[in-house]
Amino acid sequence: MSKIILITGASTGIGESCARHAVEAGHKVALAARSEDKLEALVKDLGEENALALPTDVTDPDAQERMVARAVEHYGRLDVVLANAGVGASARGTEAGSVESFQKMIEVNCLAVTYTAKFTLPHLRASKGHMVLTGSKASQGAMFGSVYSATKWFIRGYADNLGEELGEAGGRVTCLHPGMVDTPFFDEAKPDALRPDDIARAFLFAIDQPDHVLIPHLPVYPKPKKD
Repeated sequence: MSKIILITGASTGIGESCARHAVEAGHKVALAARSEDKLEALVKDLGEENALALPTDVTDPDAQERMVARAVEHYGRLDVVLANAGVGASARGTEAGSVESFQKMIEVNCLAVTYTAKFTLPHLRASKGHMVLTGSKASQGAMFGSVYSATKWFIRGYADNLGEELGEAGGRVTCLHPGMVDTPFFDEAKPDALRPDDIARAFLFAIDQPDHVLIPHLPVYPKPKKD
């Protein structure tokens, strides 16, 4: 069955790849990100019958409310939401980091996800839909003073809390936990890392499960290299 999927952070990397794989699988997508030109180019590739561009600053709750309203007006419903927008650290640890970097990570990686959830939950409740959050391997253990890791610990716990809330209506919540992925998130190529397509396949695996199956957390890591 074709699903209506809203994706934040959709213009590049994991979000873009999830959009491409979703459309290839027969789903339709609403694509949110700040970069309007990249979104429009992606919609052109995917076809206007399959994709909708929603230029949005996810840190602005009013903009997110408009984003959701436009997606629902266009498609009539929401079945899946992928809260994927996120930013990384500017330096290793806390002492070497900047206050501005901390603020941005908490605003984008934490607060913005709560906005996405707030405005999409009524529609997912109605459709008994599926919310997917992009977490990280960084939330699976302690990392040297990492504020970024702490924001992903928030996502890990928030996913469980949302699972209780949406589960009351028969919906599902899944948190993906990618290891390092070779995306524009990094300033240099990561040849030994996962590819965005790897995470997109995991995303589709999670949302294509039968209604009675719940995958609350799905880690996807690069295979360890052996000497």
